[in-house]
Amino acid sequence: MNIRLLAVVTLAMLVGTAYAQQHHAELNPLEEDALRDSAMEPDERLKLYLKFARDRLTKLEQVRADPKLTASDRATATHDRLQDFLDLYDELNDNIDTFIDRKNDIRKPLKAVIEADAEFQKRLKALQDSATAGKEDIKAYEFVLSSTLDTLNDSATDHQQLLQDQEELAKHKQIKKQ
Repeated sequence: MNIRLLAVVTLAMLVGTAYAQQHHAELNPLEEDALRDSAMEPDERLKLYLKFARDRLTKLEQVRADPKLTASDRATATHDRLQDFLDLYDELNDNIDTFIDRKNDIRKPLKAVIEADAEFQKRLKALQDSATAGKEDIKAYEFVLSSTLDTLNDSATDHQQLLQDQEELAKHKQIKKQ
């Protein structure tokens, strides 16, 4: 009986680990180095995540415009680029949470994040509108696109609230200056 329990626990851990690895943003070595170097600097680190997210959306737009891809390949590549963006954006949010938990003053980078949220929403809404208007087969990426837009919408609201909270904490000198 103990062997079965051990086997089930081990399997659950492996599945959980595989899932976590599957949804981790893929970064190139230069991006990893830049993030590692900015680990304790919220302003720089969050701006790097925004830059990387913009890069992912640019790659998505390049895939969408590539005439060499078949419709099926374009749909698959669109899904993959959307997932890359979403994974990176989730990591951005995780980093914001970490800096908030540390009581860091992140008002300045939060303003940049809020501006980027609007930009990202606009770019992804344009993708959604063009896919619908083009009557293309969006089944391959419809769910991840919808999830990404939902995440962006929720996060934009959260980021604005966090900025208001940070402003209030700053009035009472309850956050750490950089």
